[in-house]
Amino acid sequence: MNVYADFQSRLAAMLEKRVAAGELLRDLDLDRFVVEPPRDAAHGDLSTNAAMVYAREIKLAGSTPRAFAESLSADLAREPDVLKIEVAGPGFINIVLKPEVYQQVLRTILVEGERYGAGPRSKSGPVNVEYVSANPTGPMHVGHARGAVFGDALANLLQFSGRDAVREYYINDAGAQVDVLARSAFLRYREALGEDVGPIPDGLYPGDYLKAVGETMAREFGPALREKPEPQWLPLARKRATDAMMAMIRDDLAALHIEHEVFASERELTGADGGVDRVREAIEALRAKGFVYEGRLPPPKGAPSDDWEDREQTLFRSTEFGDDVDRPLIKSDGGYTYFAGDIAYHKTKIDRGFLTLVDVWGADHGGYVKRMQAAVAALSDNRARLDIRLCQLVRLMRGGEPVKMSKRSGDFVTLREVVDEVGADAVRFIMLMRKNDAPLDFDLAKVIEQSQDNPVFYVQYAHARVRSVLRQGQAAFPDFDLAPSAFAGADLALLTDDGERDLMRALAQYPRTVLQAAEAHEPHRVAFFAHELATRFHAHWNRGKDLRSLRFVNENNGKLSYARLSLVTAVGLVLASALSILGVSAPEEMR
Repeated sequence: MNVYADFQSRLAAMLEKRVAAGELLRDLDLDRFVVEPPRDAAHGDLSTNAAMVYAREIKLAGSTPRAFAESLSADLAREPDVLKIEVAGPGFINIVLKPEVYQQVLRTILVEGERYGAGPRSKSGPVNVEYVSANPTGPMHVGHARGAVFGDALANLLQFSGRDAVREYYINDAGAQVDVLARSAFLRYREALGEDVGPIPDGLYPGDYLKAVGETMAREFGPALREKPEPQWLPLARKRATDAMMAMIRDDLAALHIEHEVFASERELTGADGGVDRVREAIEALRAKGFVYEGRLPPPKGAPSDDWEDREQTLFRSTEFGDDVDRPLIKSDGGYTYFAGDIAYHKTKIDRGFLTLVDVWGADHGGYVKRMQAAVAALSDNRARLDIRLCQLVRLMRGGEPVKMSKRSGDFVTLREVVDEVGADAVRFIMLMRKNDAPLDFDLAKVIEQSQDNPVFYVQYAHARVRSVLRQGQAAFPDFDLAPSAFAGADLALLTDDGERDLMRALAQYPRTVLQAAEAHEPHRVAFFAHELATRFHAHWNRGKDLRSLRFVNENNGKLSYARLSLVTAVGLVLASALSILGVSAPEEMR
């Protein structure tokens, strides 16, 4: 039950009638107006800007937005669930609903449970959400956690809203960095055989995590690889090291409750191991469309660019799709540019039937956005939509002081170290309490505080408090049926206190929040909602400490207690639903 969408539909029908009557211009875009909560709850339950949005389309002589608002208000006032209508300012319409509306919201929550607010199955096709995609050269650092949590929560959110979402990880296993990894692992292999390798040379990976790879290779091959030339041992070391790093990355992600359905290999795209060269296929597909040509790029203005070479080269016409300059596809040594590989990879997504694509990248890839969106548009004839979400940096703190070093990796704090110290729930919730494109300070000391200043504790404690209140209710009234569906028969008209109505208004906003968050690809909105709902619940619970008459459980009034426990149950169900989308647990109790 989405109260806001319901009234949006009703207003749209009223506007259509006015179009038919000749009061408004035809071909009216009915997606331009909104029905939303007023900024000030004192102004009512709903507010709409419809009269002002369509002021220019009004055909009646002498009509104004405010006069049009008065006309719409007259129609809205006849709706059976509207208590009062007010026109404010230049033409805002504020609506006060009858209490029965919120009683029905509660009943809907109690019947639908944690699926309240979920969208119907969409016919828009599946969504591909690619996230993390860290280079398989070592353990994931804490900065990776933000993109990992964001992408996973977004996939949860899309699925809750009715979309089929596929979680995908792109393994960058074809670049020079994996050869460096192989050489680093080979050094540890020699060390495992008893050789004194001395300090790790500059340019190789120094972390202790590669010792296990070297020991495994020593057990598998013995000394046989040590005397072989590099071209013979490098592929073996690269395969063993990459597989080991991906196993470690999967394990680290599992600690955050993240699992990908698809792992795509860059190396497989290039045909480096004898397979089909998908990169060449993608380039030729774009050439056939007229988007690839041989030409020269002008020198860049301002700062030098890694893309620019003063030579004839193979270029993609990305400027035809809004990019600043056409982009090279083949390097001077004959190898493919990273961009060419990414084009081929995204072509595989489109070929697999995905026309809605979401890539979650680090903020340092911001300059890459336009060209990748241009490539997807060209590959799909503008049918596919690529949304790239950039995640800003995470600054790791402890009690306000920066944390920089890690024993495990040698030069950065690993994701697993943070998860092991503070728990997956804290990492996930805090990472989602800021919008993805805003920098984030993550304080290891503060995220485990049991105080209202710690958002994850505050929200989880609200859910635990719900469960505690229900246990108190069962103790006071052993015959109460506390199943959510049973509460739907409670006398909800008894919920007349301002705090109770405030909670019901908040619960009514959940479907709207979920829908908007899914459409905008912004899971942080769900985290904000959960925190706001928890705040309202705690506030009302605290009022009951001062005023006994407001307590949820009144031993002298079973009927009122049952109605209030129905409200408490609804709060718990919505909190659990929001936490589930975020990938955070909803505890039964906290100590």
